[in-house]
Amino acid sequence: MDGVGHKLHQEDRCDDDAADKLGAERMREAFKQMANIRRFEERAAREYAAGRISGFCHLYIGQEAVAVGALMATRTSDNVITAYRDHGHALIRGCTARATMAELFGKVTGAAKGRGGSMHMFAAEHGFHGGHGIVGAHIPLATGMGWAAKYQQRDDVTLCFFGEGALNQGAFYESLNLASLWKLPVVYIVENNKYAMGTALERASALTELWKKAEGFAMPGVLLDGMDVARTWLAVDQAIALARAEARPTFIEARCYRFRGHSMSDPAKYRTQQEVEDFKNVDPIQLCRASLLFKGWATEAELDAWDEEASEAAADAASFAKDSPQPRLEDVSKYVYADETGWSPDEATFPHKRD
Repeated sequence: MDGVGHKLHQEDRCDDDAADKLGAERMREAFKQMANIRRFEERAAREYAAGRISGFCHLYIGQEAVAVGALMATRTSDNVITAYRDHGHALIRGCTARATMAELFGKVTGAAKGRGGSMHMFAAEHGFHGGHGIVGAHIPLATGMGWAAKYQQRDDVTLCFFGEGALNQGAFYESLNLASLWKLPVVYIVENNKYAMGTALERASALTELWKKAEGFAMPGVLLDGMDVARTWLAVDQAIALARAEARPTFIEARCYRFRGHSMSDPAKYRTQQEVEDFKNVDPIQLCRASLLFKGWATEAELDAWDEEASEAAADAASFAKDSPQPRLEDVSKYVYADETGWSPDEATFPHKRD
């Protein structure tokens, strides 16, 4: 894939060969998952604008094919960990739409009991270990998960997602070096959406062909079209197979594009509207839809119905979150420490505490 520009996809549907290998049923499921994420994120944007979601809120709109394609290649015992743009990964890996939206609202019915908010989704029982707000800090954690799997002689693989802004953190280099040196079953995936917050890649990195960084760690480096869910699945599936068979890590650069700002508070003045519109021509959901229609794997009516179901699920999640209770002040120390502290607020500490 050498020499491929940032606009990797030039056709109006997913790669035919990759789609054929993925198959009709999984391609249909990929569309449903991407639609669920898109409609969920659009609803989250509305709720944020209405003031019902506070703090930061990083939407995954435009990048859906990366998480969906990659995670379709995993099995349930594999571990997944990601950065703060985590709603899509959470929805795929065990967090229900209701629990995810409630976490955005900061409610006790949320995936992290309202303690984490947008950036810290968790479903550890499903092998999803966050949602991490500190740039690059979770990459060593993923490496540790790979070490644990090897030490315990399990053939489970860890997928670690992060943005291109994390590549200038020392933790990235230390982690990949150890993963290669110790032969750990970890697949590192940089979701290169072209802008780290508001800084264009070429202004922050001397090397813009990020996948080539793998050469410095003596591990395979792969560049893939992150707007194509079938190609993403195929590349990650091959990397996972290598990790299982030989305990070898792989570094993947998934080139993608976010259609919204870095977060809901970002006016995105660092790019033109024309650039955004150009990338919408390779919208991952539309590419998948076109493939399903071209191959006769789905009808217009089916696709529209799935999209409507996704919208209804997002609306239901928002209604559930709105009606869910706030955390009680008396429970402020719960779900934070491994052992209960036994501490509770009193009038001297919180003279204005709620009833």
